[in-house]
Amino acid sequence: MKKSLLLFSLILANFSFAQDHFSGVTTSSRVGILNVGINPAELPNLSKKFEVNIFGLSMNFSNNIVGINDLNSDTDIQDMLFKSGNIVSASADLEYAGLGVAMKWKKWGFGISSKGHIKFDLVDIDPNLGDAILSTNDITADGTKDIKNDYNQRMNGVSWGEIGLSAGRNVYENEKHRFSAGITLKLLFPGSYANLGIDKFQGKVTTVYDAVNPSNSAAYLTTSGPVNVNFAYSGNLADKYTDAKDYTSSVFGKFSGIATDIGINYQLKDGDTKYKINAGMSIRNMGSLTFKDSNNSSNSYTLNIPVSNPLNLDTFDGTESLPEVESILKTKGYLSGENSNKDFKARLPTLFTMYADFKLYHKFFITGYLQQKMADNNENRQITAQNSFSIIPRINLGYFEAYIPFSHNEISGGNTGLGLRLGGFYMGSSSVISTLTSNTKKVDFNMGFRWAFL
Repeated sequence: MKKSLLLFSLILANFSFAQDHFSGVTTSSRVGILNVGINPAELPNLSKKFEVNIFGLSMNFSNNIVGINDLNSDTDIQDMLFKSGNIVSASADLEYAGLGVAMKWKKWGFGISSKGHIKFDLVDIDPNLGDAILSTNDITADGTKDIKNDYNQRMNGVSWGEIGLSAGRNVYENEKHRFSAGITLKLLFPGSYANLGIDKFQGKVTTVYDAVNPSNSAAYLTTSGPVNVNFAYSGNLADKYTDAKDYTSSVFGKFSGIATDIGINYQLKDGDTKYKINAGMSIRNMGSLTFKDSNNSSNSYTLNIPVSNPLNLDTFDGTESLPEVESILKTKGYLSGENSNKDFKARLPTLFTMYADFKLYHKFFITGYLQQKMADNNENRQITAQNSFSIIPRINLGYFEAYIPFSHNEISGGNTGLGLRLGGFYMGSSSVISTLTSNTKKVDFNMGFRWAFL
């Protein structure tokens, strides 16, 4: 609800993360640690006996309103987002794949991986409410705007690290077919967390214009009835979350949480080490982060702003954190029915993943990839995810590989990208072609290096 906090949100929201990381390379027929990240049953299928992941970085940015061609030096991002009349959704997600090792031995495969995650999300923000909070310095006339949102509007930021311990085994194999299963146990290290949830808000914004002294113009907010709100914060994000360093400086916290990935894999073999079809299913991120920082707080209230005592939205000028916003609302008597918890859990974004890679002819392959979230992004304790689907044609010449992801994400819509692999080095994007040829609402990039041998 604070202006500079929301402005930070909007900057991220112009290209927010979509959580479809390392698109294309994770389903490559050059099977490695990244493939294991979407399905631990791929471990027995490693292309080499050993692989070491040196580094990997994936950043995905998308939103549902602003396209890249809409941006220029005169762009008013605020107007484009909140004067569109459409609910605003965006999600920001960075994943860093650190040092990892994988190996296969007889029918088994084993792996150790490390990852860091940073996310920021806007979920179902009402355009009239967002415009009112950001436009109190631009009032030019008296007026009213009704606000009626049937969702839990959220601003959510989180960072965490994880170490994955994976194992997979071939459970059946003959000359033509191979079946395998695998599991990953993730040790979770919560970093920071912040959540503001405003559930099913109904109310009104009234603007009062002072023609004599326009700087005295004001916007007032009232509610039509009680509204459930949630303030939760931990770590660096309890103090402020308008700076990138608030996220990056606290990715790995103390060990406090466990999650699991499980998966199965089938291959229609093409000789001993290659395949005609490689297909798999997995359920990932079954678990939660437990935040136990000294400045933890998770408070739920009933918000009621009566017409007789409206909230002047200029009240939040100068605030820099959720605790400040929470304190102001409590002091003014707008919050009641407090339900507080010191420690709290945030559920990881559990995903169902299904994919199939087909060998079309010689070195040519085509992959279908589906990602389906298994939780509701509107829940206050839920770290968000997005549904996506991709078709990825590729050519794999062994040392060199190229692929073109055609993808669809529930926030940004359809995109076309390009990726390349040269030995263990890879670089790609699922939206670079769309960025150059259309008004895409997504920009993403990934790159990394891993070394396979024997």
